[in-house]
Amino acid sequence: MYELLRNNIEKNIPLTNFEWELIVENVKHVKLKKNDYLQIQDSNSKYEAFVLNGAFKIYHLKENGAECILFFAFDNDWISDVESFYHDKLTKYNIKALEDCEILVINKRDKTKLFKEVPKLLKFHTLLIEKTNIVMQDRLLDVLNKTSKQRYLDFVNKYPVKAQRINDRNLSSYLGVSHEFLCKIKKTI
Repeated sequence: MYELLRNNIEKNIPLTNFEWELIVENVKHVKLKKNDYLQIQDSNSKYEAFVLNGAFKIYHLKENGAECILFFAFDNDWISDVESFYHDKLTKYNIKALEDCEILVINKRDKTKLFKEVPKLLKFHTLLIEKTNIVMQDRLLDVLNKTSKQRYLDFVNKYPVKAQRINDRNLSSYLGVSHEFLCKIKKTI
């Protein structure tokens, strides 16, 4: 079960068995049921998580109760509210399981300890933050420069398996359109 995490890390940095054992000692295995929350908006983020299996939506709840989905996370993805996790600020969004999920979590104290014990994890962390930044920039450019239909087509072409795991209501929120408009887009294809 933990091998998926090791493979994820070792795509970027090699680990000795001793370093790997230190990592395993500091992460905890958690199971979440569909609709359970890993994080609730306006709370303190206690964990950074690695998704072993399952799917999450990361969303902001507007004052009118509408969900604004920012991202989805699936198997082999990392999820965290970086600002809350590292700077003790209130979270800006919810992280909710779309399916039954298994994740590995680490708290800030243990992650800081791991950085001291396995310094090369700082390089991995930097690469992870860079990757996340690129994904966020690409998402912003898509929202600013592409039509809803283009964003939909790009999403289903880039992530065909993931698109099947997301219902239309969640996908329409992610695309920033109404459920009815998404249905119209799908009918024109």
